[in-house]
Amino acid sequence: MSTQAPARAATVDVDELTVVPRRHIGRWMVAVIVVVIGVLLIRSVVTNPRFGWDQVNLYLRDVSIGQGLLVTCYLTVLCMIIGVVLGVVLAVMRLSPNPIVRGASFAYVSFFRGTPVLVQLLFWYNISALYPTLTFGIPGVSLNANELVTPLIAALLGLGLNEAAYMSEIVRAGILSVDHGQGEAAGALGLSKLQTMRRIVLPQAMRVIIPPTGNETIGMLKTTSLVSVLAVHELLYSAQIISAKNFQTIPLLIVASIWYMVVTTILGVGQFYLERHYARGNRVLPSTPLQQLRKVLRIHAPRPSTESS
Repeated sequence: MSTQAPARAATVDVDELTVVPRRHIGRWMVAVIVVVIGVLLIRSVVTNPRFGWDQVNLYLRDVSIGQGLLVTCYLTVLCMIIGVVLGVVLAVMRLSPNPIVRGASFAYVSFFRGTPVLVQLLFWYNISALYPTLTFGIPGVSLNANELVTPLIAALLGLGLNEAAYMSEIVRAGILSVDHGQGEAAGALGLSKLQTMRRIVLPQAMRVIIPPTGNETIGMLKTTSLVSVLAVHELLYSAQIISAKNFQTIPLLIVASIWYMVVTTILGVGQFYLERHYARGNRVLPSTPLQQLRKVLRIHAPRPSTESS
């Protein structure tokens, strides 16, 4: 008579199990190649004396460069304010049931998006050739266009009005992304169209509006370099003035580029966290850089829960 020993059941706590992700050797090889190429490129740039890094270090903290940077930031902020405010108005006009209002908005957007921004800047700078005296249709008002439209004002008008055309399309896309039933429900509650737009539609449209608006802000920072043709003392023009005196063109261009990259990086970080703030209603928030780094360095991934909610 044979006896069979009972099998000893192994008890394993399911919650303590971990999932080890598969290693992708090809991806790591490509990453190593990219890192090597990047290191070689950086080494070539840093060790090349023709870049004039000593001059870059000297003028990176120059007072006139700092003043130009402030003017650049000043132009960026004011032009974006003009663009956002006027863009919202144009977007609402574009969605109006009135064909004349809708057509006027369409004509504005078509004109300013259809002509180069540099041409628009030059037109505003030379507006006195077309209208030497500005009356604005008001009796008794007569203003000298040369004195009123300074290079800085021409820059604000050219960049701000051009940006409004692009912002109007961004805002219009955000408004259209909100379900039409939201407006109908607000109307049933007795809210006016203006209250519905301000309290119901625009807050929900911000998820769609914020990302391209951040991109437009970064683009505006770089577009302000065009106003150097109007002799506005922004960052690039300040660097050009110094390079015209000491003939250090490349080092001064590098200085301007470094400061542009610093400010755009700061704006990019702000844009990321602003997008994350408005994405709180989503099920999965975008990972922060620190969370992404932890994910890359993690060896064992937590085992997904199998419990039904």
